[in-house]
Amino acid sequence: MLKLGVVGTTIWGITLSIILAEKGIDIGLWARTEKEADDLRNSGPDPEGTLGRAFPANVLITHEIEVALDEAKAVILVVPSQSMRQNIKLVAGHLNKSMLVISAAKGLEVGSGLRMSQVIAEEINSRFHENIGVISGPNLAREILRGLPAATVAAAENGSVARQAQRLLTTPNLCVFTNTDVIGVELGGSLKNIIALGAGIADGLGYGDNAKAAYITRGLTEITALGVALGANPLTFSGLAGLGDVITTCASTLSRNHYVGVELTKGRPVAEILSTMNGVAEGVTTTLAARNLAQKLGLEMPITERIYQVLYEDGDPAEAAAEMMCANVRHELSGRRWRLFSLFQRKKRAPKS
Repeated sequence: MLKLGVVGTTIWGITLSIILAEKGIDIGLWARTEKEADDLRNSGPDPEGTLGRAFPANVLITHEIEVALDEAKAVILVVPSQSMRQNIKLVAGHLNKSMLVISAAKGLEVGSGLRMSQVIAEEINSRFHENIGVISGPNLAREILRGLPAATVAAAENGSVARQAQRLLTTPNLCVFTNTDVIGVELGGSLKNIIALGAGIADGLGYGDNAKAAYITRGLTEITALGVALGANPLTFSGLAGLGDVITTCASTLSRNHYVGVELTKGRPVAEILSTMNGVAEGVTTTLAARNLAQKLGLEMPITERIYQVLYEDGDPAEAAAEMMCANVRHELSGRRWRLFSLFQRKKRAPKS
């Protein structure tokens, strides 16, 4: 029987465990402690009973990493971005040449600014680097747990690895597309959380749909500029891991980052908001990491800068929102150190002789 290991008992980790188990795959779901594993077995994946879901019999919940990964074809890391490094260190000694290593986290490591696949690569044997992949897309876990259809992207530098991940992860209600632009897929999934924070601020202030649409579009252009500067294909940001995820996180009440943005407009400190949440709002740390990257590159990111000021410098959300709407008004594809405009310019044809 095919087996996958899932590291992390986040709502997304639990969701993937359930839908893959229902597909007929054995799942080893790793919890950090014996108590956490026991609690999850006893309470089930849906302790409030709102979704009516239970763990299939072929989900083995364990606090022993070697048990979760024994004979696994792949390991999926579904952990907060700031704990990815410590988790992959636990996994590293249990990998083999045929095991895929898939990140399902959406964030950047604070300090290094590294994407999750880069963090993984630093902590595992270089022989296994070609097996690293990522998944990202508009994937609200609670909708997928309800059996609603969704799509995501499996990306790996090696196209065959992406296709392997696609075959493993595709279920009747989760359509998996492939891509080889790992940089773009990871950055799209991470940076869109910054836009979601701002969209929440716009909604909290009652700005209306016109302003929100303008803001989201400008935000997408801004994060695409950073992606291109870091080596991503700009078209990736028009796909599921970019625009698709932006639409979901900026519009849905299930989005944690959108929720944080709304709550900021009520005058609540960010630390207070985060302390009362179930799950991690990745946009908070991603804003810090992205701002640092932009400064190193000399890249203009006015929306990210305003969100940073609100989160880390006690900036007024209303003032930041007003500034974001008309920041650096010029051609919409231009900005300091942006390479977007040149990508779409047609080369002048030489005159015919």
